[in-house]
Amino acid sequence: MWPFAGQRRISEDDLADLHGKVVIITGGYSGIGYYTTQFLARKGAKVYLATRNEEGTKDAIARLEKDDTGDGSLHWLKIELADPHSAKSAAEEFLKKEDRLDILINNAGKAVGPYGLTEDGLRDSMAINYLGHFIFTETLLPLLIQTSKQEGSDVRIINLSSRGHTLVSPTSFSGKEIFNKTWGPSWRDDLATYGLSKLANILHTKHLQRRLNKQKADIICISIHPGAVMTPNVQKFLNNRSPLSRPFFRLLLSLIFGPMREGAMNSAYTAASPEVKATAEAFKGAYVDPVGKFANPSAAAREERMENELYDTTLEILKELEVGWTIIT
Repeated sequence: MWPFAGQRRISEDDLADLHGKVVIITGGYSGIGYYTTQFLARKGAKVYLATRNEEGTKDAIARLEKDDTGDGSLHWLKIELADPHSAKSAAEEFLKKEDRLDILINNAGKAVGPYGLTEDGLRDSMAINYLGHFIFTETLLPLLIQTSKQEGSDVRIINLSSRGHTLVSPTSFSGKEIFNKTWGPSWRDDLATYGLSKLANILHTKHLQRRLNKQKADIICISIHPGAVMTPNVQKFLNNRSPLSRPFFRLLLSLIFGPMREGAMNSAYTAASPEVKATAEAFKGAYVDPVGKFANPSAAAREERMENELYDTTLEILKELEVGWTIIT
């Protein structure tokens, strides 16, 4: 496949033993999340699939268990990332169930496409891809820090971004208006809104790593590009083509997009490879291409000023929405 030509492949043998470890994967029932779940469960992890779709998730769990999850176990955690109150409640529900959290993979997201508005009046791409994950992570942070203090711990937070973050180049994240900004004609607006959410994922990762470093918390935060992958959203685009044009698009997309299992390899590697732990300082706050390759994100994604502006704007929005939590600075 062209998209992954020359890319390193990994298998479960390349990952650490995860027996006794607890993992959360948002959107873990389909696409890249499904195969990431499979990778980590086969290494013995207790994996929570944080999704809004109970029926779809239980079906995915049944398929994963039939296909063999080794000694791992799979559990559903209800979350609605478009609603920050729900995202916070999901984290609080998890805190009632577990006394440790070793790996958090913020995988779920809305792909490029026409945006909608949430009940809070925010563009759903920003709410789902960034804001919901922000408050979910923040609420879980005390447990992640607590786990990192235990002997033999290896705590990681993986945020799925995309090279799509280069589709937009804002000069500032100051002010909540940026979350709903219009970027031009509908096709351009859809791409830029998606790109903005993926840029926010990178900035969030870097800022969170700085905060954790100040706390001397031994946690590795990484943002990743999974690669160009034939996700359910891409398949939906193909299915919506006319019967006449579908063969052409199928061929075109096969040259652009690779299989989902290969798209999950970077998630699995950054979440559980012993190589990451061995070179932790290099990976902290890094942006990583498939598989395990350090990459330079856009100029906007490298600005510490933008990190701080995004953080301040996020706090402002959540305060207005009356979503509160104990902030770890």
